[in-house]
Amino acid sequence: WVKSEEGNGSTFYFTLPYNAELKEKNSAKEIEVTNNTENHGKNLKILIAEDDEVSSELLSTIVGEFSNKILIAKNGNEAVEICRNNPDIDVILMDIEMPEINGYEATVKIRTFNKDVIIIAQTAFGLTGDREKSLDAGCNDYITKPINKHELNSLIKKCFKK
Repeated sequence: WVKSEEGNGSTFYFTLPYNAELKEKNSAKEIEVTNNTENHGKNLKILIAEDDEVSSELLSTIVGEFSNKILIAKNGNEAVEICRNNPDIDVILMDIEMPEINGYEATVKIRTFNKDVIIIAQTAFGLTGDREKSLDAGCNDYITKPINKHELNSLIKKCFKK
């Protein structure tokens, strides 16, 4: 709701749902994720393919707790080139909507020379069929934006359990 006084300004009010019980469960889950990956500690080398700087910074913060090296690509061509020059990359967080070539095309190109790297597609749109399209392109999994820290950590853990 809003309260407004001419010449004084306006005050906007809103409520956000908050579930304390859910937060406690997620905290325990986060500890489990960071301690049980095949590559213990901060041993993962991660490529973040993301054209949006804020999203890139957020992803870097989320994965930074279990990564010793984070590389950034701002478009699909950069992602392919960085991956080609760094065959030891463990995980690629691949944005689907990027300039030059999109995430699907970049994934197909990467799969021609690297079949083993874990590629997790990320998209802001999350339309029906996007998950299947990502998997068909060669991605190992799929996550929608806004990125949930605990969900992403669980996805990475799941990929390394295989």
